Amino acid sequence: MMLAMKFQKQPIKLIKPSVPTPLHLKHYKLGFTDELAAFIDVAIVVFFNKDNNHDGKFVGKLEKSLEKTLTRLYPLAGRYVAETQTVECNDEGVEFIQAKVNIKLEDILSPKVNVRLVDEFIPFKTKARSDVLAIQLTTFECGGVALGVSATHKVVDASTLCTFLNEWAALNREENEIKFTGPGFISSSLFPARGVHPLPLPLITDSDTLSKYTIKKLSFSESAISNMKAKAISSGKLGTRHLSKLQLVSAIIWKAFIGVDRVTHVNPRESILCQSINLREKMASPIPKHSCGNLWAICATESTMLETTQELAIFLYDSVKKHINAYSKVPHDSDEGQTMVLNSFMNMTNIPESTNMVPLTSWCKFPFYEADFGFGKPVWVVPVTVPMKNVAHLMDGAGGDGVEAYVVLEVKDVPYFEEALDVNVFGT
Repeated sequence: MMLAMKFQKQPIKLIKPSVPTPLHLKHYKLGFTDELAAFIDVAIVVFFNKDNNHDGKFVGKLEKSLEKTLTRLYPLAGRYVAETQTVECNDEGVEFIQAKVNIKLEDILSPKVNVRLVDEFIPFKTKARSDVLAIQLTTFECGGVALGVSATHKVVDASTLCTFLNEWAALNREENEIKFTGPGFISSSLFPARGVHPLPLPLITDSDTLSKYTIKKLSFSESAISNMKAKAISSGKLGTRHLSKLQLVSAIIWKAFIGVDRVTHVNPRESILCQSINLREKMASPIPKHSCGNLWAICATESTMLETTQELAIFLYDSVKKHINAYSKVPHDSDEGQTMVLNSFMNMTNIPESTNMVPLTSWCKFPFYEADFGFGKPVWVVPVTVPMKNVAHLMDGAGGDGVEAYVVLEVKDVPYFEEALDVNVFGT
């Protein structure tokens, strides 16, 4: 279902740090994990119900608390310079757009709404932009609000975006005034620059080509996931494995993508699912949980035959466990640790074009639903999906329960994907 949305936007404001960034912090050099990040945005929209605190002063309060947050996370108010792979922390500020939309919050929350409409709640973004962060605050007719946040992936990953939102929320609640709970941006000190090129992702940039794609939303309730776990355990094939909800849902989506590939290609192809691993608190020399920057690696899992969903889930479990165990044994600042992280990206560039590669991103377990700005926790948090063929983006469900999956597909492939979905009988 498409909504006839009309936005009234006020002129852009530039929100700057409340305290000028010191001279010795003016140039933030990217690390190699930042260098490898694609030229895309990491973006999310957070929806809140109407609250009595949504008075005439609440926008001004958000701006003031944002100023304080930017003082702590100062690269976000700077400008990215591609030629030098640096962020010039010149306090130019963050674009802040205030808007009104002619619908009610319940309209956009309807399960029948085309999820592509969520893109309208983030600031307009262009490929050539140099600003690191932009924000759009939209008020619905009913008084509910949507907070759209978009940041360049060259500087920010999902964990960083979540840390920023929760820090801003805490300051807006007038808590955590004394000390920032995290170490700030440290990816360049952990993984020094190597002059490597970004990963070559098959992004869809042409508008005509993009029109051939759609985003399919899948919702998995906690009860459905529990039932799948119970069936997997009763099969007796898991051994000592305890499958997570992420592995179960990922396996279902992966199998559906394999099913599409079997229909659209004459000969069966090897399939590889590529997912990210958050390196925070994973390595032998622990990286603090709230560290900022691109602090992740890639875990690739192979499938050569048309396995069952259960077998795919087991492959994912074993693959992730193997990678995490390996990272846990090496310090991040050792030659072995640096090489291990770098090779996880480089191995992805060596995957043959003939392979059915399925990129999957999960933001599950990141506490986006804890971002309470003083007017209640979010009722819905939606990631803005990267325009790339056969990609899946997983997120905790509304209120933090279950899993929601956003899958980018060619329109012509949707029937094959739906036919291959294995959501009723786990293991068939």
